[in-house]
Amino acid sequence: MIRAIQADITTLAVDAIVNAANTSLLGGGGVDGAIHRRAGPELLAECRGLGGCATGDAKITAGYRLSAKHVIHAVGPVWRGGTHGELDLLASCYRRALELAAAHRLQSIAFPSISTGVYGYPIEQAAPLAVSTVRAHLEGTSIREITFCCFSASDLAVYERALG
Repeated sequence: MIRAIQADITTLAVDAIVNAANTSLLGGGGVDGAIHRRAGPELLAECRGLGGCATGDAKITAGYRLSAKHVIHAVGPVWRGGTHGELDLLASCYRRALELAAAHRLQSIAFPSISTGVYGYPIEQAAPLAVSTVRAHLEGTSIREITFCCFSASDLAVYERALG
């Protein structure tokens, strides 16, 4: 099942929530800051030991004080007009998150709209890419439930269109 909802991703009781992280993995603004605040200082301590994360890649940690069991930290690209590999890097974030979820035999995962906040990736381009990448990489995995968790009603409408 793949769905889109409008909610606070930090409240979802799923096996993993995906954090739209920066390369340091040490917290930041937007969803990244919200996840770190809700999870507590243990998340930051674990992230310090991970050595950061490259753009287009992802790393997994425990969820600590979150309702989610795990956090998958995915580093999306900063939008620079679409001519600097942004599409491939964004697709890679979603693939790597799914690979980590499958490797840990997780069944439910919730994604925010990676890179569409402060990183400036146009949501009208990011949402269809996210949906198509997830659909293409689900088969044969343990994952049974994918949620695209949107911050606003307007973002939700874009994801609903992408889901068809």
